Amino acid sequence: MSGSILTLKEIEDLATAALVGAGASQGSAAAVARSTVKAERDGIRSHGLMYVPIYAEHVVCGKVNGLAEPVVEHSHPGAVRVDAQSGFAHPAIDAGWSEFTGAARENGVAALTIYNSYNCGVLGHHAERLAEEGLLGLCFTHAPASIAPVGGKKAVVGTNPFAVGVPDGEGGAAILIDQSASVIAKSEIMLRARQNEPIEPHWALDAEGRPTTDAALALKGSMAPSGGYKGFGIGLTVEILAACLAGAVLSKDASPFSGTAGGPPSTGQCFIAFDPAAFSGALFYDRISALTDAISTQENARVPGSRRIQNRIRIENEGVSVDKDLLDRINAFNK
Repeated sequence: MSGSILTLKEIEDLATAALVGAGASQGSAAAVARSTVKAERDGIRSHGLMYVPIYAEHVVCGKVNGLAEPVVEHSHPGAVRVDAQSGFAHPAIDAGWSEFTGAARENGVAALTIYNSYNCGVLGHHAERLAEEGLLGLCFTHAPASIAPVGGKKAVVGTNPFAVGVPDGEGGAAILIDQSASVIAKSEIMLRARQNEPIEPHWALDAEGRPTTDAALALKGSMAPSGGYKGFGIGLTVEILAACLAGAVLSKDASPFSGTAGGPPSTGQCFIAFDPAAFSGALFYDRISALTDAISTQENARVPGSRRIQNRIRIENEGVSVDKDLLDRINAFNK
């Protein structure tokens, strides 16, 4: 299907216009659009423009309050929490960010939790943001239930990713880890279902708990945990931090991030930041440099996060190819 090659600026403008057209405030729309641009820039298309019609649809139907004004509470010296007010996660995270990072520098460590929230896009981008500010960041977000415990059939936790951003001491990230509790992100299966393409046999289970290559059946069943019970354990860990600690609803009670049913999902996020200066200081960067060298100097090995940098260089030069169907769906909200 024919489409267009868009620059990153054009993608940002397109996403912003669609979200404002759907009824979101300029500030909320801009925050989500920036996240969309970063996903496309890094080649993570399952979290990029593909999601904009879903975001816009959720503003229209009320799953997301596009006009929400986040409420920030600095409850303890190292603790900041934000009520997203059923709005987008991105502006809620932005609302608490400066107090959070300031607390981390003052105390050596601090945490930010978000509740009454929504999908926060690519979690690794928030970890990278912390690394760029010279902080070691641990990030967690949960999602509507899609992973059943090993041996079970009923989903209890979501794909529940975690991310780690490691500063390089020069305003960038030396290491960026971003992975989910499932073998693959659910958005990738959604993308395959939309394109009527099969999935890999180890990615998901059908409603009866059997492996399937049919993306549509997978969406009616559950995601396969990465590493079996170990992956489910990671999902539980994220659930404890991003749902229980944050005061968000459990994954099993959250409405889906796709479709219009169920009202606001009311999910949550948790971010923890360490200031290396408060711990090992300059020695931290020496150790990180030695660690990354031990990986990168091996043939065919790469430091986590390095592929995104390569994608950025290419995509910033070449632009992003967007098919006509997706453009039409996005532009339908651009009033």
